[in-house]
Amino acid sequence: MPKIELYADALYGFAGKRYTEQGLEEVFPCAKAELDGSDPDEGILKVELNDTNRPDLWSTAGLGRQLCCYETGKLPSYSFFSTADKPQDYGDRIVEVDPAIKETRPFIVAFAISGKGVDEATLKDLIQTQEKLCWNFGRKRKSIAMGVYRSDLFTYPIRYKAVDPDTTKFVPLQEEREMSLRQILSEHPKGKEFGHIVAADRLFPFIVDKDEKVLSFPPIINSAEIGAVKIGDGHLFVELTGTVMEDLALTASIVACDLADAGYTILPVKVVYPYDTPFGREVVFPLYFQQPIQAKVSYIQKLLGEDLSAQECVEALSHMGVAASADGSEDPLLTVRVPEYRNDFLHPADVAEDVMIGRGVATFPPVFPSDYTIGRLSAEEHFARRIKDIMVGLGYQEMMYNYLGSRKDYIEKMHVEGNEYIRIANPMTENYEYVRASILPNMLESESVSGNAVYPHKIFETGKIARLDERDNSGTVTKNCLGFLISDREAGFNDALSHISAIFYYLAKAYDLKELDDPRFISGRCARIFSDGKELGLFGEIHPVVLESWGIQMPCAGGEIDLDLLLAAKGEA
Repeated sequence: MPKIELYADALYGFAGKRYTEQGLEEVFPCAKAELDGSDPDEGILKVELNDTNRPDLWSTAGLGRQLCCYETGKLPSYSFFSTADKPQDYGDRIVEVDPAIKETRPFIVAFAISGKGVDEATLKDLIQTQEKLCWNFGRKRKSIAMGVYRSDLFTYPIRYKAVDPDTTKFVPLQEEREMSLRQILSEHPKGKEFGHIVAADRLFPFIVDKDEKVLSFPPIINSAEIGAVKIGDGHLFVELTGTVMEDLALTASIVACDLADAGYTILPVKVVYPYDTPFGREVVFPLYFQQPIQAKVSYIQKLLGEDLSAQECVEALSHMGVAASADGSEDPLLTVRVPEYRNDFLHPADVAEDVMIGRGVATFPPVFPSDYTIGRLSAEEHFARRIKDIMVGLGYQEMMYNYLGSRKDYIEKMHVEGNEYIRIANPMTENYEYVRASILPNMLESESVSGNAVYPHKIFETGKIARLDERDNSGTVTKNCLGFLISDREAGFNDALSHISAIFYYLAKAYDLKELDDPRFISGRCARIFSDGKELGLFGEIHPVVLESWGIQMPCAGGEIDLDLLLAAKGEA
């Protein structure tokens, strides 16, 4: 979960009141936050945010805004936002997008600010906000990268273009020499850290002004001159590049609102695209793009277990900084205007959650359960434990794995098409992008880092897998499964078969084998397992191509058995 450090005086300034540490602990639940520590000598507070769906809270201004709304019920107002049908005046502040950038890093949003010179606290918080948003919300700069520049050192229009990485050169931050974009990837610290994002592209993203002065090589590093913001700078330009327009627009709105709350004037910027985007070809940022959401008061009452009136719901939402209105029907319908700096209202349940927090969780009286149940192990768990005893008796060591993984591990290294794998729509990182449909990749990953352990290696896991399945109403099916793997110089089909036979022997269940064609296994040395006419699983020798993908030098054999079908076949379900 995100952790931030902030100056206590700055937080209290945004919140409109001072708090003791105990007072902060009492009020922080409105922001799903906890006080993680403090440094009274430096006036620093350390705060941990316990939710990732509110990136607007990852800054001093954002957290202070939430505290102020919660205490007063006053709604913040920002007049600088454009809408689809009413753009704000952008003057000569224009960003022009090169058609060639579409295939590399297609979107850019921007705005400018003016006002007092930034002080140390404001600059540190801006840098921290930039890092948190780009790292957590922007998937380590892959989908969002942000740059801040000294706008009095360049001339509009700004140009966002795609360039040759070998011939394009500039002086990056933390350097005094001119370097090509390709050199930056291999020699600059930030290039080494983030270069993988663009390394495979033929052209790299680049930002210059009207006179070809360099602003940035996004998402890697700013220029050493225009991109080196210092204490005292009062005229700044903020740009964000990435792959998802809505996320970029929201991030720009968050930063703009934070700086507006800090006393700066927000200056709109128009971005001109030569291709279609979700917001059109000419967009003025900051942009209010969120759509209102509705929820029945009766639905909120049912979800929260409290007979709340429409007015009580509206007042509770105002303490979360959310404007809402109710119609006059018998079962009132709430219409919620999503704040400019939020985009986390996906369902009426989200409205109910804000009503709950805005009213105060402690105001809901506890209700003693009216039903009593006695906990006991399910039949599936009893059966899984029996399988575990058999596997341990066969000399296997039990493993436990995550149910989420990457496309590279689950699909590419296994040399399968992956049509049945469930992909998460908005993963925080590509390492947890897919739900596993097989246990074999997890065990091969373990084997890939166990080359120095004494052989033979025999590992297993009983756990859940999930697959896409159109026959189910949900479109997916979840199964309990046994996965096992043997690795040794002589490991092969017969070893795996002997252990399959032992499992079915101890379960007093007959089985048959049929031919299997699966790219994960060596053809002719693998089989499908059947019992009572139902396919229960498969096993065989792992294909050398798969082993090579994992960097495994020793032969391996393994397989999987559907425990739910096996349990049903035994008549114990």
